[in-house]
Amino acid sequence: MSAVMITRKARKWEKLPGKNTFCCDGRVMMARQKGVFYLTVFLIVGTCSLFFAFECPYLAIHLSPAIPVFAIVLFLFVMAMLLRTSFSDPGVLPRALSEEATFIEMEIEAANGNVPAGQRPPPRIRNVQINGQIVKLKYCYTCKIFRPPRASHCSICDNCVDRFDHHCPWVGNCVGKRNYRYFYLFTLSLSLLTIYIFTFGIVHVVMQPLTMCSTGSVDSGFVKTLQDTPGTVLEVLVCFFTLWSVVGLTGFHSYLISLNQTTNEDIKGSWSGKNRVQNPYSHKNIINNCCEVLCGPAYPSVLDRRGLTQDDLPVPASTATKSNPVPQTTRTTAPLIPNEHTPDDAKPSIADLAIAHAEKISPSPKEEKPPTPPKAPVIPKSPPTPTKVPPLASPETDVEASIIIAKEKAL
Repeated sequence: MSAVMITRKARKWEKLPGKNTFCCDGRVMMARQKGVFYLTVFLIVGTCSLFFAFECPYLAIHLSPAIPVFAIVLFLFVMAMLLRTSFSDPGVLPRALSEEATFIEMEIEAANGNVPAGQRPPPRIRNVQINGQIVKLKYCYTCKIFRPPRASHCSICDNCVDRFDHHCPWVGNCVGKRNYRYFYLFTLSLSLLTIYIFTFGIVHVVMQPLTMCSTGSVDSGFVKTLQDTPGTVLEVLVCFFTLWSVVGLTGFHSYLISLNQTTNEDIKGSWSGKNRVQNPYSHKNIINNCCEVLCGPAYPSVLDRRGLTQDDLPVPASTATKSNPVPQTTRTTAPLIPNEHTPDDAKPSIADLAIAHAEKISPSPKEEKPPTPPKAPVIPKSPPTPTKVPPLASPETDVEASIIIAKEKAL
């Protein structure tokens, strides 16, 4: 069965390589491994739900109604920063096109020259100078590009990320140039929320027995309070075990921000001071470094995920005719051989065109003929019948005629 190529418009995110997943027509971008991200959302929402259900009614009455209000605001801010970090483009760099990759390969071969057989080719590195410091740009064999400074290839997402910090499974995305500040605000606000819930959970457990004793209740005590509020116990335990990790993570990233350094650079020891190599991105000032990382401009995405591109799809001819009928268009084709004309026998006559129009029969695209202007019917002319014209009378002809008549009579 013959196939017809149908061109349709598609979004660029449908054709992007790598291991990222997209939702909401390319507006949401995440990694494929999202199980730990769902666990993060469950722990935050579950712990806050226990706090709002068990502690907030008691604390709002006996201490202040501002306690649950501030907890709600802090909870909403934590969720907003989490979703902003997880659903945004971390700074993925587009891969080189086939023409660009071929050109880069030719440049590298021309620079390296002919490498003898059996020898390893030199590393593909370019040197650039940043603030008086030589920085090496490494070549990515997957993306076919020379990565910008501070960029690295994430093996989980299979993409190069600008100012790559690390891949965080808790947020389900890479942390890079475009979402690092939101990640830091998420960890900072989550630390405050954890401390807030843990503190007022302990306050609730301590105050409730005292309140019951002051009212003269017989069944008052610490054990009785724990039995009456199992949600509080679970909430305090969750906050206790997550408090140290979250607070420690926030402190570590605060240290990196003060030095204008990434986690990837810290682990590799890129600016550890060996061989007199200093960090060319640091301003030698904690306030300036923090302002650059947290208050710098918001960088746009270079992927153009929702841009339109042409996509050719093979579709069976019968299906394409039923679903998408091809509009009939008139094409004017030139003869294959110069001075070649369509024979008059193959041209439709005026009567045939009239019948086809009356019956509404449209010829198929394959049988279309170039339109020709209608010609008037040619009526063949018969050869003229010769007529005898008598000769003109003259004196000489009259004399000759009389002599001929006289001879005929004499005979």
